[in-house]
Amino acid sequence: MAEIKKTKTADQRRLQMADIARLSGVSVSTVSRALAGSSLVNEETRLRVAELARSLNYQVNLGAQNLRLQKNRTVAVVVPYDAQSRQHISDPFFLSIVGAIADALTELGFDMLLSRVDADHLDAAAQAVDSGKAVGLLIIGQWRHHDQLNELAARKLPVVVWGGQMAQQLYCSVGGDNVLGGRLAAEHLLRSGCRKLAFLGDADLPEVMLRRAGYWAALAAAGVTVQPALELAAPFEVGAARLAMEAFFASHLEIDGVVACSDLLALQAIQVLRALGRAVPSDVQVIGYDDMPLAAYCDPPLTSVHQPVAAAGVQLVQALMRLIDGEPVAPSTLPVHLVTRESAPALT
Repeated sequence: MAEIKKTKTADQRRLQMADIARLSGVSVSTVSRALAGSSLVNEETRLRVAELARSLNYQVNLGAQNLRLQKNRTVAVVVPYDAQSRQHISDPFFLSIVGAIADALTELGFDMLLSRVDADHLDAAAQAVDSGKAVGLLIIGQWRHHDQLNELAARKLPVVVWGGQMAQQLYCSVGGDNVLGGRLAAEHLLRSGCRKLAFLGDADLPEVMLRRAGYWAALAAAGVTVQPALELAAPFEVGAARLAMEAFFASHLEIDGVVACSDLLALQAIQVLRALGRAVPSDVQVIGYDDMPLAAYCDPPLTSVHQPVAAAGVQLVQALMRLIDGEPVAPSTLPVHLVTRESAPALT
């Protein structure tokens, strides 16, 4: 039925264009050029064709026209879904960075095509470019499939990924300084007197792995032994994370500091600790990651590693535009900093 409907629509459009050609006394190809704004058609004819098109309620298929004229101005933005981490598109970080990308694209006169694909099949993300619907591809997150992203880059697709810079990387990435972020969080807790630090996040994910590397570096510099038992590979999905944390914190009452790899994980940690009778920050200090707007308004307000989301949106789009123009673009790392609030107060 869909094919029949599509065919009927195409036939109707051809008939309307033929009607415009007959009424204006020109060929169908001239009508097509006039509606596309071609300089090969004089202004008088273009105006006459445009007026007839309006009177017949004829609408130009801009998508098809863009493909014909190589003026596609749509960028595909893909947020992969990873079944293990279960981070939903409603996650505040996703919403913030997609919004920043949309703003940056709008400034350049581009549209955004937003979609989700299975993180195990990132090649599906390329369909928008392969089909001509989009001129380039922005992927939010590397997930566990660094090799698939390299394959997309090897195909010479214009693709830029939000994530951390990895060894043997073929694709262009833009991301915050994850190693620095993990180190800043751990250093702050250590300076505050915490010695039994917990790390919350799945280090199979590249960005989390880099944050843990910074966390480990801070512990080593302070002479504190890394304890794998105090690391929890918590998923990002709120319900599953809370269940994992309840068992984890109940089994490790010695914990006096927490580095969480997202603000939502940090907020879940605070709730679980409270349920166990532990106060934040007097018993346990907690630091989140991303510094989303909600961090300043929770109870207690959350200390968090700030990621420059607005700047990230601009840089992702600029990098993609350069790739589309055929320029080589190297991965880039954006600075991060710690914003201290009551969950892990500033040192006095």
